[in-house]
Order: sequence, then C-alpha cells, then structure tokens
Amino acid sequence: MNIRWSDWVVAALAVAGTATMLGIVAAGDKSYPVAAPVAIPPAKPFAHVVSGAGLLEASSENIAVGTPIPGVVAQVLVKAGQTVTAGDALFALDMRQVDADIAARAAALDVVRTRIAELQALEREARDQLAKVRDLPDARAVSREEIVRREIAVQAAGARVKAAQAALVQAEAEVAAARTEKSRMTVRAPIAGEVLQLNLRPGEFAAAGSPTPLLVLGDTRTLHVRVDIDENDAWRITAGARAVAYVRGSNDLSTPAQFVRFEPLVIPKRSLTGASVERVDTRVLQVLFAFPRETLPVYVGQQMDVMIEAQPVNAAPPPAGGKHAL
Repeated sequence: MNIRWSDWVVAALAVAGTATMLGIVAAGDKSYPVAAPVAIPPAKPFAHVVSGAGLLEASSENIAVGTPIPGVVAQVLVKAGQTVTAGDALFALDMRQVDADIAARAAALDVVRTRIAELQALEREARDQLAKVRDLPDARAVSREEIVRREIAVQAAGARVKAAQAALVQAEAEVAAARTEKSRMTVRAPIAGEVLQLNLRPGEFAAAGSPTPLLVLGDTRTLHVRVDIDENDAWRITAGARAVAYVRGSNDLSTPAQFVRFEPLVIPKRSLTGASVERVDTRVLQVLFAFPRETLPVYVGQQMDVMIEAQPVNAAPPPAGGKHAL
C-alpha cells in the first residue's frame, strides 16, 4: 500500500492540533487565589436578626420647601448646610409689582378718608340747617315741606357717610391683603433645621408646585434611618426592637439605633440593593430607627445596612388581631 505524502500532512496536523488543545487545557487548569471581600460582613449583634437596607433622612423628614406664589427670585438668603431657626427668611421673590399695588391701594385709602371728612362736614351742615328751622319761635314761619326736605337731607348725608365708612373698611382690607401677599413672597423656614439642598439662584423663575423642590430643609440633630424589611420577615420585628446601623462598606463604623415607629402601609420596594435575590415585585415594611448625628460621619440621603433584633424563624407568629408591632 502506498501512502501519499498528503496523508502524512493530515496526520501531522491532527497530532499537532491535539497537542495544542491538551496544552491549552493544562495551562488553564490552575487554581487562582480567592479574592478578598471588599468589606468583611459584620458579625450578628443579636442571636436572631433581620437585616435591611436603610436610607438616612432628617428626623423631621426631608421638607421640600416651595413657594405659594410664582415669581422671579430676587434674593437667596441662605446657603446649603446652613442652620436656620423657625421663621428665618430663606428666599424672596421680586416684589416691585406688589409694592406698586400697595402704594396704589394706600393712595385710594387716603382718598376715601378725605371723602369721609368731606361728607361728615356736609352732614353737620344738613343737621344745622334742620335745627335752625326747628328752633324758630313761630312754627308757621317755615312750611312743613321745607322741614321734611331738610330732614331728608340729613338722612341722605348720614347714609353717604356710612357708605364712605364702609368703603374705608374695604380699602383698608385691600391694603392689608396686598401686604399679606407681599409677606408671602418671602419664604420662611417652617421649622428649625439645616438647609440640605438649594436648587434656586437669584434671577431664576420659581414656579409654584414645581416637581423639583426649590429648597430641602430638615432637622438633622437626630437622624432617622428608614429601613426596608421584606414583607415575609415583617412579622418577626416587634415595636421597640433593638438595632445596629452600619455605614455601608465600613463595618467598623456602627451605632446602636433606637426604634421610632413603623410605617403601617406596606409598599412596593423602590431602592434595590443589587443582590441576586432581589425581585422588583418585592413589597416592604418600612421601619424607622434614630441615632444622634454626631455618632457617625454620615449625611442625609446616605445608605446604611441595619441589623434588627428579631424573633426566630421557627417562632410562632403573633395571633391575628393581637398586639403586634403595627
């Protein structure tokens, strides 16, 4: 049997391919060192825990301050991070139009006051004319018609004075309303707290009911962390449960947190943690815990990991209608 040279080439290529494949497999069959975790998970602070992701907020909740009247911003009187007291001015709108309106209404008020003085003088004159004919020694000196005419003149003068006095009350109310409108154009702090966010500058138009808050204010002396608890674990947490809050990524930074309250309405989960077991259809019970701000170097809006003391998984759930956490 004669073997052609092409057969030898095919056989050699097959052997070379097999050897290359075995070399690649052998090179890839290596054990690599396990990467160290970015952060060491914290040890459980309690025998049984339920953990959840929490979001920091002010103890007053974050107040989105708006303007009751749309207008151009004339002055911004605070800065982000500034502490204010209740009633402090935060920002003011352009007041030139309302100032002109107040001046016009005040001038109209002066006109009404002058008119009242004039009408009161005419009323006094009418009364004097009536008194003269009534005091005559001889009643026959003046006709009855003249006396009636002067009596009617007195009544008409008095009615005109009363109408002018009513117009005065109305003019004073209009001036007061314009001044109230002006006071509303200076937006003031509803509570004592810290300016957390400032979204306006002089010259910008501030719209009433804007979806973006013009200014965010909150009482940050005590911080609240709003923790999302999966609805399946909600029954395991009772009112007054202890908790420990950890700064995300730094398990050495933690603090005990005091129970504040439950939000009784279970809602769809909005802030996902990125875990592989997350489901967008998860519903959560929100639990609020509090701690003093000086305890940790954290900021409003920051995420935290919270471990809450809970009942064991195999514990009997509370009876329906019983004194549960909610």
